[in-house]
Amino acid sequence: MRAPLIIIVGRVSPEAKNVRGEAFASGQRYAKAIERAGGIPLMLPPIPALVDDRLHDLLQRVDGALFHGGGDIDPRHYGQESTADQLYGIIPDHDTVELALMRAAIDLDLPVLGLCRGMQVLNVACGGSLHQDIGTEAHWMQYVAVDLDAGSRLAKAFGTETPEQCHHVHHQAVDRLGDGLKVVGRSADGMLEAVELETARWIVATQWHPEDNAESDAEQQSVFEEFVRVAAR
Repeated sequence: MRAPLIIIVGRVSPEAKNVRGEAFASGQRYAKAIERAGGIPLMLPPIPALVDDRLHDLLQRVDGALFHGGGDIDPRHYGQESTADQLYGIIPDHDTVELALMRAAIDLDLPVLGLCRGMQVLNVACGGSLHQDIGTEAHWMQYVAVDLDAGSRLAKAFGTETPEQCHHVHHQAVDRLGDGLKVVGRSADGMLEAVELETARWIVATQWHPEDNAESDAEQQSVFEEFVRVAAR
């Protein structure tokens, strides 16, 4: 069986070194987690011109898509104006490419793993909205336990209904739930932490960052293992 190809949308990265000119980049932890699971990570640069009629053709050549963390989505994509001073890292090209890629992946029923911002991209792509700021730092650079629904795809992927070491780095959260999405995970304070697209083969998302400790925590790595297994099928 060939190793599945997993596409990851990159970021505009002015801080990259040892390259000529401005760079595109993605975090190594995502790629390494996919590689450990037996997949081949490929970075798609966030160039809006790529998401024209070539996008579906591109996605038909890969086996899955990973949407990773990053700055905030422009609130205008979910029908709001900016109201929170805490908004940061809004880059129009990131929004354009990731929202288009997510919608195309849903159309093609491509396996998707959304992480942190990736879960927010999924929710907005499905017509949902976000809390622009949750008003607490309880989920910023904190390890928080999550309760997953029994029988959910994510509970199966993590091998438990109560993953403990879930690294949270978010100041936003899902507000209005997008069409077709089901909440399958919350933390003890009621924060929505995981969703799945019910009609899809395997489109799931977590508000936390399993890649941050996946190298040392088999429980967190297991979601990448399941993602690659599904993509391989």
